[in-house]
Amino acid sequence: MPSRRAALGLLATPGLALAQGGAWPERPVRIIVPFPPGGSNDTVARIIQPRLTELLGRPIVVDNRAGGSGSVGSTDLARAAPDGHTWLLANDTLAANETLMQLPYRAGELTVCSVLGTCPYALTIHPSQPFTTLAQVIEAAKARPDRFSYATTGVGSLAHIAAVLLQSRGGFTLTHVPYRGGGPALQDALAGHVPLFMSNIVITMPHMRANALRPLGVSTLAESRFLPTVPPFAAQGFPEFEALTYWIMVGPAGVPAAITQRFQQVLAQVMAEAAVQARMAEQGAEVVASTPAAAQAFLRGEIAKWGQVIRQNDIRVDS
Repeated sequence: MPSRRAALGLLATPGLALAQGGAWPERPVRIIVPFPPGGSNDTVARIIQPRLTELLGRPIVVDNRAGGSGSVGSTDLARAAPDGHTWLLANDTLAANETLMQLPYRAGELTVCSVLGTCPYALTIHPSQPFTTLAQVIEAAKARPDRFSYATTGVGSLAHIAAVLLQSRGGFTLTHVPYRGGGPALQDALAGHVPLFMSNIVITMPHMRANALRPLGVSTLAESRFLPTVPPFAAQGFPEFEALTYWIMVGPAGVPAAITQRFQQVLAQVMAEAAVQARMAEQGAEVVASTPAAAQAFLRGEIAKWGQVIRQNDIRVDS
């Protein structure tokens, strides 16, 4: 089975020379983050922002436009002029919303620039709870289906869809508590207001290391190099279970190919830098920096894969 990184077209030598003399960018470049500060999208955007500003010679403005499981920000993006001065740092909700929502755009019609990175999800539990394994949580949930609630970054997030898939395969029930982003969900998870938290590990890694949240499982097929002591769901009775979040840079439909290519090359140069790779690794994220064509193919695959799960499990925006 080919690795996800290979399928995304990882660049071996992303520091490419750029064509000189182009007019783009002519003014500040806005990167919409469709979630509040404190989440993984915002974290990745802040990591790359300083170097993008230096390399492009224009200010990079990170604009948090939260709401609607990422759809507020993506709709804002879709309505922007396709001149390369507005981009969206989206995540897995871009693919899920294609099936869940009626939106004024189609994700497949947007200008896809690059998948910047991926990371797994982890299901964590607050340490005030007496359970230390996923099997114990499942047993307790089967005995009393209303016992556990779990937080996610929103309805239709991959965290939500993956948790529904776990429940469907495992025959247990949890109560979903959606938030407007990773930051607000994390605050309540750390306070113990919601006992379980399904989140990508960029959000929870520091808190798992500090024992403020206890990991029960990770969504990689094999052990994650970032959480080597945490068993994958695939090894806990859920064979072939895999769910990876990702950060994908997209523009409005119709951005000129030359601008998209140039931006991708600059992004790849930034993602190849040792300091950026170290910061991404600290967060539990794998750097990808795919080409536009590979990113487009990847997005289409994610729309198809998770759209099927959404339909099979009758996941709705009000669920």
